[in-house]
Amino acid sequence: MAVSRRLVAVFAADVEGYSRLMGADEVGTLKSLTERRAVLDRIIGEHRGRIANTAGDSVLAEFGSAVDAVQCAVEAQTALAEVNSTLAPDRCISFRIGIHIGDVMVRGGDLFGDGVNIAARLQTLAKPGGVCISGATYDQVRKVLPITFADLGAQRVKNIQEPIRAYQVDATSQTQEAASEPLAETESAPPLPDRPSIAVLPFENMSGDPEQEYFADGMVEEIITALSRFKSLFVIARNSSFSYKGKAIDVKRVGRELGVRYVLEGSVRKAGSRLRIAAQLIDAASGAHIWADRFDGALEDVFKFQDEVTEKVVGAIAPRVERAEIVRAWRRPPSNTDAYDCYLRGLRCLSPMTVDGLEQALGLFTKASALDPDYASAYGMAMHCHAHRFDLLLAEADDIAHRRSEISRLWQIVARVGQDDGVALGEAAWAVAYLLRDLSSARKLIDRALELNPNLASAWAINGWINIWQGHPDLAIEHLGRAERLDPGSLRLTSFAAMAHARFFMGEYEWALGLAEGMLRHSPDAHVCLRIGAASAAFAGHIDTAHGLAARLQVIDPAFGVSRLREYLGPYQRSAFVEKYAEGLRLAGLPE
Repeated sequence: MAVSRRLVAVFAADVEGYSRLMGADEVGTLKSLTERRAVLDRIIGEHRGRIANTAGDSVLAEFGSAVDAVQCAVEAQTALAEVNSTLAPDRCISFRIGIHIGDVMVRGGDLFGDGVNIAARLQTLAKPGGVCISGATYDQVRKVLPITFADLGAQRVKNIQEPIRAYQVDATSQTQEAASEPLAETESAPPLPDRPSIAVLPFENMSGDPEQEYFADGMVEEIITALSRFKSLFVIARNSSFSYKGKAIDVKRVGRELGVRYVLEGSVRKAGSRLRIAAQLIDAASGAHIWADRFDGALEDVFKFQDEVTEKVVGAIAPRVERAEIVRAWRRPPSNTDAYDCYLRGLRCLSPMTVDGLEQALGLFTKASALDPDYASAYGMAMHCHAHRFDLLLAEADDIAHRRSEISRLWQIVARVGQDDGVALGEAAWAVAYLLRDLSSARKLIDRALELNPNLASAWAINGWINIWQGHPDLAIEHLGRAERLDPGSLRLTSFAAMAHARFFMGEYEWALGLAEGMLRHSPDAHVCLRIGAASAAFAGHIDTAHGLAARLQVIDPAFGVSRLREYLGPYQRSAFVEKYAEGLRLAGLPE
C-alpha cells in the first residue's frame, strides 16, 4: 500500500477514565460514548477535518489549518461540557484533546509518525474537558484566535526525544466564567447590537503632566472617529465612553453597562522627550485580552505621532475583532443565524481560498443579503467570490458570461445601498476591474472606499492591483505595504499575489518568487501564484523550480498556455508587462 507524507494539524482526542467508566456500567458508557462521538464527529466535519483513525475511546483527525483544528477543539469541548452539565460527576464522559502541526505519513487513510505521537502525548497533558497544543500550533493561532493560552513550558513526554513546548487552551474556562456572572447584574443591561460593539475608554495619563491629559483625550477621540468608519463595527460615542474618566474600571461592568462586547483601554506615559502609549483590547464578557501593544515616539512632532498610533491601533483592532466574531459565529448552530452570522461564516470560508470555499462563501453572502436586502458588504463580498472563482481557475465561456452578468447586477445594487460602505465599494472595485475590465470605474470606486475608510486594509490591497494594472508597480508596492501594516496577521491571496506581480514587474524576481511560494504553502492550487511563481523563477535562473511550478499549473488547468495568459491577467494598460510575463512562462516551459 502506497505511503505519502504531508504537513497537517493533528487532532488527538481520548476519553478520560474510560476503563473506570466501562467497569461501572459497560452498556451505559458505550451508549453515552456513541452519543458524544456523534457530537465530536459532526463538529470535526464542520471545521473541515478528516477523521483518520479511531480505536474505542480515541479519535485521531487531521486538519489543513491549525486555526481550524483549535477552533474545532474549543467548540467540541464546549458542546460536550453542555451534555455533561445534566449528569452526575461520576457519569460524565470528558475528552482530553491534543493538537500538533507536524509531518505525518499517510497509508490507506491512516496517519502515522512523530506528528501523530506528539499530538497523542499532548492529549495526555490536557485537563479533562481541556485542550493542549504544541508550540508550533501556538505560533500559528496566537495572533488569529481570541483565546488565551497558559504556557506549560517544555514538557518531556514518553518516546519523544526532545522536550515539547506545550500550551493549555483556556477558552472553555473563560466561557464558564462569563456564564457564571450573576443574573441580577445583567438584567438591566442594554442588549448587544447585531454587529461587534466596542467602547474606547479614556486613556490614563500616567505622566503627572496636565499637558498629556489633552493629548490622551485627543488620542481616544481620534481612535473613536477612525473605528466609526468601519461599517461593520458599532462604536460607543465619546460622551458615553468619557463618563468613565477618572474612575476605577471594571471591564466586565463597563461591557454590561454600555452593552458592548469589546473594550479598548490604554495609558499615556511621558519620559523625558519621549512618549509611550500602551493599549489593550479586551473581551468584556470574559475579561480575556485579545490584543495589546505599546508605541514609543518623540514629543517634537506630537500630532504626527498621534496619527501614527491611531492608524496602528485601529489597524490592529478591526481585523482582530472580525476574527473574534468569525469564531463566535461558527460556534452558533447554523439554524440560529442572522444576516451578520451568515456574512461572518462566508468570510471564514475564504481562508484558505479554494474553489469549493468560494462557492460556499457565495451561498452564505447571498443568504445574508436575502435576510437583509440593504447589507452592502454582503453584495460586495459576493462580487469578490465571482471574480476570484474566475481567478483561481478559468471557467467555461458560459460560466464567465454568467459571472460577469452577476457582477454587473451586484454593482448596481452596491451603487444604490453601499455608497457609504468601504468594504462593498472596495470589493466592487476589484471585481469591476478584473472581470469587467473597467479600470476607470474601478478607480472611482476604490478612491471612494479609501476616502470613507483610510484604515481599511482590504481596500489598500485592491488599490495595489489597480495600480499594477495601470502600470505603476512602485505605487502598488507602497499601497500593498500599507495594507500589510494595517493587517499584518492576515494571509490574503489578493495581497500576496499583487505584491509578487509588482516585484516581478520591478525586476525583483527572487522576491516575487518567495512571495508566490509563501502563498502556495497556504493555497497550493492558487492559479495566480503558480503563474507568477513560474515566471519569476524562470527569470531568477531557478529553472527546475520554474518547471515544477509550470507542471503543477498544467495539472490544475490542462488547457492553460501562454496564449491564454491575457484572459487571466485583467486590464493591463502596459503591453510590455504582459510580454514580460509571457516570456517568463515560456522560459518555465509552458506551451503556447
